[in-house]
Amino acid sequence: MFLFVQRLSVPGQSGRAVATAAEGDCRGVLLAGSIVQSAGQDSPTGKGQRMTMRVGRLAAALLLCGSAVPALAQASGPGGRNIYEAAFFAQFAPSNALQIIERVPGFQLDEGDTEVRGFAQAAGNVVINGQRPSSKTDTLDVVLSRIPASRVVRIEVGPGELYGSDYSGRPQVVNLVLSDAGGVAGTAMAGARRGYDGELYPEGSLSGLVRRGASTFNAAVEFDTDAVTEEGSDTITARPSGELIEFRRKINETDEPNLNLSAAWAYDGGVNRTAHLNGRYFIDWFSLTQANAVFPAVGPMRNDVLTQRYDFEEYEIGGDVTRPFAGGGLKLVGLATRRNRNNVDAQVNRAGGLTLGSSDQTLDDRREETVGRLVWTRGAWSGWNVEAGAEAALNILDSDVDLFVVDGAGVRTRIDLPVDQAKVKETRAEFFVNGGRALSPTLRLDTGVTFETSRLTVTGDASAERELQFWKPKGTLDWRPKGPWHVQLSLARTVAQLQFEDFISLAELSNDRVNGGNANLVPQRAWEALVTAERKILGDGLVKIEAGYNRVSLVQDRIPTPEGFDAPGNLGDGEERILRGTLDIPLTKAGIKGGRFNAYLSIVDTSVEDPYTGRDRRFSGNSLWYFESSFRQDLGKFAWGIELERGSPSTYFRRNELDTNSNDRPYVELFGEYRPSPLTTITLGIENLLNGRGIRKRSFFTPDRRTAEPSSFEYRERNRHIMPFITIKRNFG
Repeated sequence: MFLFVQRLSVPGQSGRAVATAAEGDCRGVLLAGSIVQSAGQDSPTGKGQRMTMRVGRLAAALLLCGSAVPALAQASGPGGRNIYEAAFFAQFAPSNALQIIERVPGFQLDEGDTEVRGFAQAAGNVVINGQRPSSKTDTLDVVLSRIPASRVVRIEVGPGELYGSDYSGRPQVVNLVLSDAGGVAGTAMAGARRGYDGELYPEGSLSGLVRRGASTFNAAVEFDTDAVTEEGSDTITARPSGELIEFRRKINETDEPNLNLSAAWAYDGGVNRTAHLNGRYFIDWFSLTQANAVFPAVGPMRNDVLTQRYDFEEYEIGGDVTRPFAGGGLKLVGLATRRNRNNVDAQVNRAGGLTLGSSDQTLDDRREETVGRLVWTRGAWSGWNVEAGAEAALNILDSDVDLFVVDGAGVRTRIDLPVDQAKVKETRAEFFVNGGRALSPTLRLDTGVTFETSRLTVTGDASAERELQFWKPKGTLDWRPKGPWHVQLSLARTVAQLQFEDFISLAELSNDRVNGGNANLVPQRAWEALVTAERKILGDGLVKIEAGYNRVSLVQDRIPTPEGFDAPGNLGDGEERILRGTLDIPLTKAGIKGGRFNAYLSIVDTSVEDPYTGRDRRFSGNSLWYFESSFRQDLGKFAWGIELERGSPSTYFRRNELDTNSNDRPYVELFGEYRPSPLTTITLGIENLLNGRGIRKRSFFTPDRRTAEPSSFEYRERNRHIMPFITIKRNFG
């Protein structure tokens, strides 16, 4: 049993979104569809969470856009912005702002990272009315899905420097401009997936928005069962003989109901006179029950059972206020987040009706984050746009892990893990100054520097204390000549954040191994250079090439511990070489009316010296290449499409194990869509059309990987099989 995650942001490669579009009278519309495939415990195949893509052809454009809409509902704005009015998206009958953002030509949605500490580094690439959303624990796709499409006035796409230091260096950031008109609007969604065992797994959401004067109130409730059943097997053989050691037949039943409640208030009194307040409560109950028929080469057949019961609770309150100050605007941001986890893992081995032994582990932890941020911005100051500010954050993780083994007589024995009861505390502050100006009508320079200082302490089973200080300069040169080209060069020094959970030891009962904690872990840092060149083709088509090189110091990977475990740690210097390409073309001129094809290829090659072999190898979890493509055709009120994705295997280099994850064939989704009215969309689809399996290969070495040949080999495969689904979306107001 194991954890496998395949998602759009694969290890060693940056997250992105697939983009497709169609061409009709409302030309230039591009659809961006975010594809995420993730998995729960012991799942190599992942659960598809698909946001279906929609494109309008000529007939739909004439019907929904209306004669008053120009053929190209796009214009150029100040600062290199591309502007798309709301009528530009009308042909797709979007129900919420997310579905509009997904259709912005050439735009790839970055949802942001809710796990990083602090506020600055958690930003995605969308702002609302020129300001960053004040919520952190909600990703951008969730925030945008709660805004009814009827409230969107226009979309502005421009370089990140236009929206502050949180977005500096990004070639594209979307500004979602909302209406200030009064009224009530909302969205509703219901759907279900069918597992291979015949079970139905429903989901649904409801959100509403009320605008009164300068104030806007928004509330939402979302519920998802997120359940699935999968089957598979494990085969363990000796090496080099290939003799069978054990065969296991497994069925995993997972159930993960979750509830998300949120509310927000926004006040817009004009330039530099705004305020926001938001609250969120999220609760999740994860349950896995595994039936495991074990057939050893020697000894009786066993019926092992693994159960996992994880309770997760998180709540957040945050807000900001902006006021005029010294010719610009002064913004104060406050945020408080609390998270509680209570996990129980239990494994019981039985043979002939007798209990041979068992093990169980409990994890109780509480994480707290409190953030304050003050930023002053001023534009057009002697030709410069200037930003200065400071952020302070307090982060605490208090964790308690208890692992027990129980023999056949029922005697319980506690297993002491290194750093299984500890409290991690970090106080951090950063100060930053940024400035940008146009060097010519086509060339812009943005530069800045951030100073970060922090004090980190670990108490409990381990004791550690250290202070860290970093200077993080950056610079971006943006060239937008007249015509279809856009080129950007960026150089920055970055410092990775430490994951507090890496300080704590934890056993994996499903994998029969221990992840040691490391109280002396220090952050990885790098110099990163990236060149991006893009060109519009065939009207609203796009071709984009990105090339980058990162020089990494103190690579965060896995190292041996004195206790003989495997733990997160720092290696030496490493390198990342990046090459990415995007092709997005309309097919109408090729005779496929309303058709759109999109392809994306990412190659990220990494290298670092292995502490066991002394030879260069990739970073743990790095997938060398990732490819995806999609085709979509709109046929009036009907549309259909197909999506494909495939990545190369990724390997984790542990003390005595090479752990490699892959899929045996591409992941394919086929869908059809019907819009009976501009307010309603019905989608039918099939996930995992090729019935692909997740594959895991584990090579074990004795005593560790300094031994050239493995002593045993384990092969695992899991399959959720073909999964049909249906969703119904409706907007109102």
